[in-house]
Amino acid sequence: MKLFFSSVQWMAFILASSLVAPIAIAGLFGFSAADTALFVQRTMFVLGLSGVIQALIGHRLPINEGPAGIWWGVFAIYAGFAGTIYSSTEQALQSLEGGMIVSGIFFILLVVFGFLNRLAKLFTPTVTFIYLLLLILQLSGSFMNGMLGLTEKSEVIQPVVLGGSLAVLIAAFYFSAHRQEWVRQYSVIISLAFGWLFFKIIGEAPALPVSGDSFFSFPGLFEFGPPIFDMATIVTAGFITLLLTANMIASIRVMEEVISQVTGTTKEGRHQAAGVAAGLNQMIGGIFAAIGSVPISGAAGLVAQTGNASIKPFLGGSLFIILLSICPPAMNLLASLPAPVGYAVIFVIFSKMAGFAFAELDKVKDKDTSRLVVGVALLTGVGAMFVPSAAFAHFPVAVTAVLNNGLIFGTVTAIAVEQFVLLTQRKEKKMI
Repeated sequence: MKLFFSSVQWMAFILASSLVAPIAIAGLFGFSAADTALFVQRTMFVLGLSGVIQALIGHRLPINEGPAGIWWGVFAIYAGFAGTIYSSTEQALQSLEGGMIVSGIFFILLVVFGFLNRLAKLFTPTVTFIYLLLLILQLSGSFMNGMLGLTEKSEVIQPVVLGGSLAVLIAAFYFSAHRQEWVRQYSVIISLAFGWLFFKIIGEAPALPVSGDSFFSFPGLFEFGPPIFDMATIVTAGFITLLLTANMIASIRVMEEVISQVTGTTKEGRHQAAGVAAGLNQMIGGIFAAIGSVPISGAAGLVAQTGNASIKPFLGGSLFIILLSICPPAMNLLASLPAPVGYAVIFVIFSKMAGFAFAELDKVKDKDTSRLVVGVALLTGVGAMFVPSAAFAHFPVAVTAVLNNGLIFGTVTAIAVEQFVLLTQRKEKKMI
């Protein structure tokens, strides 16, 4: 029974943190309600399957897969290419299918040629600190907008939604710090259930969608049509693979640290195996016409909050996601969770991530070098978050994927600056 409820909690966490991306992308491409539902179904199926693959043959850590923010950005860019570079929306989507498949191949090549372990060594405590802090800063805007009731349809703060979000936020903090261990362990699912009921009472919960005739529906293959492999997409996929690799390594590093704190034992993620699994997952995303996935760092916050670092509940939650995705009525029911509730509960989880970030910084011995790297990377990464997307309209997609993403740009800057400083210091020692 304990395993069941822990698995349900993982399922709820994966759903709450992953539903926004496919819905937003569907809106960018002008999908119909039916096509949006199918796109969400395929994405959740891929996320569940990707989590199982990583748990069994990949890093073997309780880290859920979520829609990669980098791919989200590329989807948004390609939506603007329909009718210009590509003759139709379908052709742009077919090119994205091909891009994800190529990215999967690149992932496996990185492992075969031994580059993945070299990249892993670049994620020092200073770089990990920058990654975590920028991740929190980048997501904070989405969390606040969601809890204030700000959406594409409403650009004005909704007082009722704000009040409801505040109530859920306080309840989530209360449950996460409850003196009863079982309440703390299941605080996420308790908070989501409380929030859903509360929003139902105040009249802010969306109506339950009407399900179709089919109770079971397996996702189709290449729903956008046969994949297109053009040179621009292949180059973009190669660059995105490097960024996804950095994201994956950072998530593994953070989870290793959290598991050591929770259990008192050291467990190292298997970077090479994780790279192969990530390659398979990217290809699966292209084959099922979904969004490419990536291990989500927020999983560390859930493990820290519940104190449960076992991989069995995570595996169970991923399997539940797969089952839900092939059952449209159940998928539609859970997809009707009020968005502000999900944002409020995840806000509590991510608030713990700041502590992990500063704990990484405490490990640094050369404080002066670290402060220099942090200063440059934060100015670069946070600054990039304030540059409007339209400013990169004339840049290649691969370049835009970096410059228009403060998290990635800041992390890459941190790695570059730290390696440059270390190289300079080594040269100075040789001269002495």
